[in-house]
Amino acid sequence: MAQKALFIAYNEALHEEVIEQLHLSLLKGYTAWQGITGAGSQNGEPHLGSHAWPTMNSAILVFADMERAEELKKRVELLDLENPALGLRIFTWNID
Repeated sequence: MAQKALFIAYNEALHEEVIEQLHLSLLKGYTAWQGITGAGSQNGEPHLGSHAWPTMNSAILVFADMERAEELKKRVELLDLENPALGLRIFTWNID
């Protein structure tokens, strides 16, 4: 069965909301990284954990079948629209 890998990078303030989207998409397993830094390629402020840019990022890696992956992607994209200044991105890959 075809699957997707989904990598979600987000402002640490959104952690609980991102986890909720996993649960609502009926996805249980994931790997998470906290306290990571980054700067987006579009709008928004860098999250570098420094004096000038004190916020930090987190990231989650999830593997899901195509249907659940599409559901999670839509949920995350809606969450991003609700919080445009915080920084939230989802990337997907086909895997075997």
